This record gives sequence, C-alpha cells and structure tokens, in this order.
Amino acid sequence: MKIVILGLSITSSWGNGHATTYRGLVRELVARGHDVLFLERDVPWYAANRDLPNPPHGYTKLYANLDELKANFTQTVQDADFVMVGSYVPEGVAVGEWVTATAQGVTGFYDIDTPVTLAKLERGDTEYLSPDLIPQYTLYLSFTGGSTLQRLEQEYGAHQAKALYCSVDPSLYYPQECPQTWNLGYMGTYSDDRQPPLERLLLEPARQWGEGRFVVAGPQYPDTIQWSSNVERIEHLPPTEHQRFYNAQQFTLNITRADMVRAGYSPSVRLFEAAACGTPIISDYWQGLDTIFEIDQEILVAYSPEDVLDYLREIPDSERRAIGSRARKRVLAEHTAAHRALELEQYIMGAR
Repeated sequence: MKIVILGLSITSSWGNGHATTYRGLVRELVARGHDVLFLERDVPWYAANRDLPNPPHGYTKLYANLDELKANFTQTVQDADFVMVGSYVPEGVAVGEWVTATAQGVTGFYDIDTPVTLAKLERGDTEYLSPDLIPQYTLYLSFTGGSTLQRLEQEYGAHQAKALYCSVDPSLYYPQECPQTWNLGYMGTYSDDRQPPLERLLLEPARQWGEGRFVVAGPQYPDTIQWSSNVERIEHLPPTEHQRFYNAQQFTLNITRADMVRAGYSPSVRLFEAAACGTPIISDYWQGLDTIFEIDQEILVAYSPEDVLDYLREIPDSERRAIGSRARKRVLAEHTAAHRALELEQYIMGAR
C-alpha cells in the first residue's frame, strides 16, 4: 500500500513521545512491503533538536506551512491507499479537513494523546481536532483502549474507533549488563499533573532514604523544584541513550498523565521501553493496567512513598530480576512495533 503519515515529529524526540512511536511504526510498515511517506511540519524547536534528521526507513519530507503542504503533496494524498493524521500536528484541524476532502483511500486520525484530546474537546479547545472532523475520518486510532473507544463512536461519531497502543523496538531496547547507578529512576517531560505523583513516588522516598540513589531525566522542570542531593537530574536523553538509562536502574518509575489515569487503558511508550530492557517497573495504578501486565508478577504498583521504599529495600535481587524478565517476555509477545504495524494493516484492510 501507499501510506502517507502526517505526524507531529519523526525527526526529533525532544519533549515528545511521538517520534519513537512513529519511527518504529514506519520501519515495520516498510518491512511489510508498504511505501510510506512521513510529512512533518518544520518548526524551530524540533529543528534545533533533531536526533534523527534523516530517518532511514520510508521517506520523510518537511513542509513549512499549510500552503506548501497542499502545493507539494495534494496528488500524493489523492493517490495514497491510506492517509493518517496524528494528534498535535500544527493546524491539525485544517490539515485534517484537507486530508479527508482530498484523499481517495482510507483516512485515519492517530491519537497518541486520546484522554488529553477528549479533555481538550470538552473545554472547547480544538487545537488539532474538532468534533466535526472526527466523523470525517474513516478510522480513529487511539493510544487508549477500553470504554474510550465506545465513547468516541457513540458521543463523537467516530466510524471505527480502534486501539493502536504505543510499542517498542526490541532491537533498541534490551537487557544489558552494566553498573547499577540508581536504585530508582524516572524519565518524562515535566507536566503539572505528573508532578504530584513524582513527588509522592520518587522525591519523598529519596528524602526518606538518604542512602538511596535516584534520577529524574526530562526537560522543562521549573527551577522552583527542590531536589534532594541524592536525586540526579538529566535535562534530556535522546532515544539512543534510553536503553542504557533503563539498564542502569534497579527499578524504574512509571507515572501516568491525570487524563490518562481517568480514562484508563493508556500504556505509555516508556512503560514498554523499560520492560523490554528487563528493568522492573514500579507504576501508579490505572484501570486496564492489568490487561497490559500482570500486577505483582510483571509490574509493581505503588500508592505511597512507603510502598516504593518497601520495593526498593525489601525485594531480593533474584525476584527483582525475575519481575523484569517476565515483563520483557510479555512485551516481546504483544507490544512491539511489528505487532502495531500488523494491527494497523488489518484495520486499514477492514476499512477498505
């Protein structure tokens, strides 16, 4: 098939989790014999932070504005078998209206931020999607599963809402013997709603256990945060450093955006990356987590600083490694980019 994807970014992972998802998906679609073109808006903040300026799989083209997009790619969109627009694409509503009016094949909206998107729509915020645009797409592909899919169809008129979770590239994320630099680490861009659980599940345990070693990696944290001396800060880690980062932790922390906790069934890409490395995960709880990993066997759930400290200090090293190994086995069986490419292909064929 000829596939066109208009996404937030594939060339830069700076401050977003979209790029790693698109890189794996494009690679696997190409491996399955499809012709894939990725179109990315050229914006200054990604231009200054491109860790993959020339993606090796498929074709990537940058465009400066909507007029240039239409001038250069109208025929390509018309001829494509499938055209997909992602969440947070600049001028996403205008782009989506153009795609759905122009494309002759199947169209889809890929929502990598579904609970955030629905919360925005409830507030009347149509930054990249509007209620009127949703029924114009053939497929609504969602990072969130569960009852949210029925809501998209029943309340917003989506024709076919399908779960297309994030995934991991097992050739990039795998166990590696290296020094255990930290007892517990966390990677994520700062957000107001994630900060309270980060405070509860990492910063407070660090204050209570002065001998422990902790790390927080990610950009945009305000200067007002008080970091304990045993909490290391890393401003940004490109994807090439993620695997080493996870392997240097005894445990890693997963924290979920508030909108995604409320929606449930919203596993993050970081969850799968850490598990693929065999690093045992301590996570906050949300509905549907037990459909992704078996709690207490493949993942640990924490509600308080005491829960976290019990895990860090009481679990024998052999059991810690076993938890990570079981999670890795689950991810390799169900949550790789190859699985997602096959699922997407099946959705497209079903819609045709």
